[in-house]
Amino acid sequence: MALELMQVISNQGVANRDVEPSIPSEDLLRLYRIMVLNRMLDDRMMKLQRQGRIGFYLQSMGEEATTVGTAYVLQPQDWIFPCYREPGAAFVRGFKLVDFVCQLIGNAGDPVKGRQMPNHYLYKEGNYTSVSSPVGTQIPQAVGAAWAAKIQKDPVVVLVYFGEGATSQGDFHVGMNFAGVFKAPCIFICRNNGYAISVPRSRQTASESIAIKAKAYGFPGVLVDGNDILAVIRATREAADRARKGEGPTLIEAVTYRQGAHSSSDDPRAYRPDEELEQSVQGDPIIRFRKYLEEKKLWDASREEALQEEVKQEILNAVAEAEKYGPPPIETLFEDVFAEIPPNLQEQKEYLLEYRKRNPSGSGVE
Repeated sequence: MALELMQVISNQGVANRDVEPSIPSEDLLRLYRIMVLNRMLDDRMMKLQRQGRIGFYLQSMGEEATTVGTAYVLQPQDWIFPCYREPGAAFVRGFKLVDFVCQLIGNAGDPVKGRQMPNHYLYKEGNYTSVSSPVGTQIPQAVGAAWAAKIQKDPVVVLVYFGEGATSQGDFHVGMNFAGVFKAPCIFICRNNGYAISVPRSRQTASESIAIKAKAYGFPGVLVDGNDILAVIRATREAADRARKGEGPTLIEAVTYRQGAHSSSDDPRAYRPDEELEQSVQGDPIIRFRKYLEEKKLWDASREEALQEEVKQEILNAVAEAEKYGPPPIETLFEDVFAEIPPNLQEQKEYLLEYRKRNPSGSGVE
């Protein structure tokens, strides 16, 4: 019953040609660039948070291969229901970096108008739904969307991300059971990064793996090296093919490691030994992928240096542009709930706007 770990690239960057997925060279380079962007962005955004320029941040250091590789497989009509550590997947779909930074600030350039908690972005044009804080709630939501697509005969696959901690929630069981019974075209991506904040995987389940749980729900579970982007792509392609053929869902457990803190409010030194982190870095997904590209003669030190400088400048430019925006217009408080604002809210809106004219600084009480 034990599941074998799917792997394509070794830590030395050498691929197993028998299982290596076919990917155009230009796509390989694009995926590598997004992974590097994601890593450098994490570093920069944490610095902004420490400087008080944004309020909160969640890094995805060490998990870039899982999010970038899974999103790459999807087609434009497919949908993503994220957890909160998948900006790389949004960038694969075309999310603009400046829009991402604006969401962290919550300013007038923020696509969600400052209403969401920082790091709870969405990308409507890319069928990338909003991040949400409650653990696991996106799982039954994604299954519902997949079931709706199946009923309407839309050629859509829905991919949902969650951590191993979410598998302890009832939402996981509800989503998995329903998807299995009704063969919903859904791909479950469990990012097993070792810790649900400070709770280790060993305290989440007695199962030998998360992927093995799919067996009880009547569909395949796949255990994949989440630091190996080619293995992630291979596993997700197979899952997407099954879903498009009407064969139902797949659970993919991507075994990776959270190199950083859970969030900007967390200090992992309180619960995680330093040697564990040092060991995980040896299988770093970006280093491994770079070695693979070098082995294929697609990359070298000079190109790496140029990319680092290019991405650094792109991030700095996005931050500078985002910080030019002011706060969201106050009238947006009344938007996006009703198609037509009801009379009582219209009255409140007019009063508020008039009050702001008389008190532009917001001082004074009436």
